[in-house]
Amino acid sequence: MESSSETVVPSRHSDRVLVIMAKAPRPGAVKTRLIPSLPLQAVTTFYRCLLGDTLALARSLGAVEIAIMCPDSDVNELARLAGDGARVVAQKGEGLAAGLTSVFAHFAEGHQRRVIAFNSDSPHLPRSVLEEAFETLAAHDAVVGPTYDGGYYLVGAKASHPTLFAGDGMGTSSALERLLSRARVLELSVGFADPFYDIDVADDLIRLAAELHGAPARAPRTAVWLKQWGDAVTQLRMGTGNL
Repeated sequence: MESSSETVVPSRHSDRVLVIMAKAPRPGAVKTRLIPSLPLQAVTTFYRCLLGDTLALARSLGAVEIAIMCPDSDVNELARLAGDGARVVAQKGEGLAAGLTSVFAHFAEGHQRRVIAFNSDSPHLPRSVLEEAFETLAAHDAVVGPTYDGGYYLVGAKASHPTLFAGDGMGTSSALERLLSRARVLELSVGFADPFYDIDVADDLIRLAAELHGAPARAPRTAVWLKQWGDAVTQLRMGTGNL
């Protein structure tokens, strides 16, 4: 099948849009920082579970249009995984900064809508945090959900600001600081969602396993994967991982 730049689904005509930043779950292309600790195919399946649970979280919100922003080469595969009800759009340019810029150029430019870009590896986030982020955005130019490692798991705006994600620093411990610095230059008012964590390294996986052990319904696909790989996660906790 040839790649198309966008899949088309019926619009919900909502003034709230949640855009999931995603990649197709291909070996060696996703969750690469976990690969030294777990088998390649297991990591790929893990990301597929995270993405499925993230889509389920998005669909649990009321009156929200759901979309996926991804590299052009991933559109068709992600459209098959997402099914009906989620538009899949190809970003312009390469890398996360280009993807985030594409989100607001595509969904916010010329529209009176609150648009939030959300990562694909925090499906265990309480739904109330996303709802509150949309409410915060109603009163600010932008909203940011900080991660504990100096990054951010969501960012929202009501307009396109092409320079907001310009420059380097994406995916580093200074990502949030750089974003807020550019927001100040643009004179944007910024509100904040609750701090949270995404799943990048083994310590994050260990924390997620502990949380979902007691509340698997928060991310059921991911919880099943963690149960299947329980011994491996236990080894990571004991510092003997690297299977």
